[in-house]
Amino acid sequence: MVMTQSSNSTAAESSHKRIELLNRTTRFPNLRAAGRELALQLQTHRARGDSIVMGIALGGVPVAHEVAIHLRLPFDLVLIRRLLAPQGTGSQICAVNLGGSLVIDEELATVTPSTPLKHFVEDAMAELKRREQTCRRGRSPINLAARKIILVDCGIRSGSTMKAAIGALRTMKPERIIAAVPVASPEGHKVVASLADELVCLAQPQSFGHAGLWYEDFSRPGDDRVGDLLEKIRPSEPIST
Repeated sequence: MVMTQSSNSTAAESSHKRIELLNRTTRFPNLRAAGRELALQLQTHRARGDSIVMGIALGGVPVAHEVAIHLRLPFDLVLIRRLLAPQGTGSQICAVNLGGSLVIDEELATVTPSTPLKHFVEDAMAELKRREQTCRRGRSPINLAARKIILVDCGIRSGSTMKAAIGALRTMKPERIIAAVPVASPEGHKVVASLADELVCLAQPQSFGHAGLWYEDFSRPGDDRVGDLLEKIRPSEPIST
């Protein structure tokens, strides 16, 4: 195949960008600043009626809030409660609240009633419900079917958080899931890229550590503050009853 000068230039630019992603050493000032930078890479979704920004609480919420503001999109929350790791590290059974709708891993149906494990799961589910009420302040569940979901977190280390969120979102039958983060480890990036329909990431430093290391200020809002942020964005369409 003969490459034109234009295609050679494009390939060189792509390679240069990849090197920049891998070699980034500067930190983001804070989560909101990272969200503003991330929004610049998501401009094709600006003011689209079929799109919604979903922030993974808690670290992903300020990032997602800025993305939603700059793209003029509705905004809601993903709350994850990890319950069990039946096969050890890397395996997880979760309950996920997606904009007011609860999705539970099927494996929980096998938990034997009236056992300490069952009581633990029930307590954990009650805690998740309390968090949903605090964060969403009684909003009705939203309709995610046939929509483009921009799923935002503050970073990806192993990919397990995004994996839980994406798996739960798939049950809601969205049209497309766009995962978006300011920073990811190369390993985590690979995991999430295989699960989402698209992955937007600003940096993939080879030496990652954990997400908090890539922010000068990694302050995250509490549940009460999350509710304040949610109320500042126009609501999404509720589920019809």
